[in-house]
Amino acid sequence: MGDEAALRVLVVGESWIKHTVHLKGFDSFQTTEYEEGAGVFLGALAASGFEVTYLRAHEISGRFPRAREEIDRFDVVLISDVGANSFLLADETFLRSERTVNRLALLADYVQRGGGLVMVGGYMSFSGIDGRARYKMSPLASVLPVEMLDHDDRVEVPEGVVPSVEVPGHEVLGGTPAEWPILLGYNRLVAKPGSTVVARVGEDPLLVVGDAGSGRTVAFASDLAPHWAPPEFLNWAYYRQLWASILRWAGRGGAAGAEQLTAAHTEALA
Repeated sequence: MGDEAALRVLVVGESWIKHTVHLKGFDSFQTTEYEEGAGVFLGALAASGFEVTYLRAHEISGRFPRAREEIDRFDVVLISDVGANSFLLADETFLRSERTVNRLALLADYVQRGGGLVMVGGYMSFSGIDGRARYKMSPLASVLPVEMLDHDDRVEVPEGVVPSVEVPGHEVLGGTPAEWPILLGYNRLVAKPGSTVVARVGEDPLLVVGDAGSGRTVAFASDLAPHWAPPEFLNWAYYRQLWASILRWAGRGGAAGAEQLTAAHTEALA
């Protein structure tokens, strides 16, 4: 695995395309916009000295790793607000009915061998809006530290909710204070036996960490960007430190898995 200061992170998701129909009396016209939500987050990772590869949602089919030697180049994979279908329905399968690698199974294997995985909440994370994110039915369900619901798991809190930190001294928090800003919603999850609930929103887990084989996994049930992460959270003085600590914790898998990934990485570069 890489040095902390040069942690190699693959960030996937947090982008979308909007196609809007405008109706103005008798007439109508259409506009299309591309947007990204991870700007503040990616800036925080860059300022922390991480080596970041950003994979936008529409790039998953063409660019997400297809083999061990490709995914083993990273210490941590972070998925935010993009559903399981984007990984499972690659162009070769969906468009041409060709067999191809199951990328979520590849990712689960990567974790078991010592890689780090962080899933961040959103409308297309965990189970997601109308259950459409569908990770409960995917290979990632076996390695995430939480059980997911089999229906829409969103909890909208427009009035704001203040998280409570249950384990303030946990390494994943990196010494950040126990007083967090408000959040505007989250995905409802159930912590697996043996995992650690570090923070909650009410009775529901917010930040859950656990081990899977030789790797480490993190579930953050709310957002890293709007709309569930309001300006109070994005502008929090400890926003950067919290996410850097979460990624560093996830990137420190077990020794056996780390040795396997390092060997695979070295072989891939040879």
